Amino acid sequence: MKKSLLCASLAVAMACCGTALYAQQQDNMGQGGPPQGHHMLMSPEQRLQHMTKMLNLTPEQQEKIKPILESQNTQMQSLHQDTTMSREDRMAKAQQIRQSGDEQIKGVLSPDQQQKWSQMQAQRESMGHPQPAPQ
Repeated sequence: MKKSLLCASLAVAMACCGTALYAQQQDNMGQGGPPQGHHMLMSPEQRLQHMTKMLNLTPEQQEKIKPILESQNTQMQSLHQDTTMSREDRMAKAQQIRQSGDEQIKGVLSPDQQQKWSQMQAQRESMGHPQPAPQ
């Protein structure tokens, strides 16, 4: 009898905790909280804010980099929706888009910022998000 009561109590507790965690996750997402999933990408504006913070971008640099990030985003969205290309071709094209944007951004940065940018890319690569190799 005690075992049955203990098992039933544990089952109820687990159900309540699971529901609370799910509700909390949904609440964070609804309030513009940080992305919870691996597949949620930053918007161009979020990327610009992050770069501004990490690289101490000037307002002039922000004005030049923003359209690059927006163009990259638009191209990536179009590529993602293109079902006519093979997965390998889409991955190669995505790599090309990233490389082109990264080179354009690098051209806007000061030498010190370029060094920091390279470190940021190396760190991103080490976290399992590979960057394209220079050609």
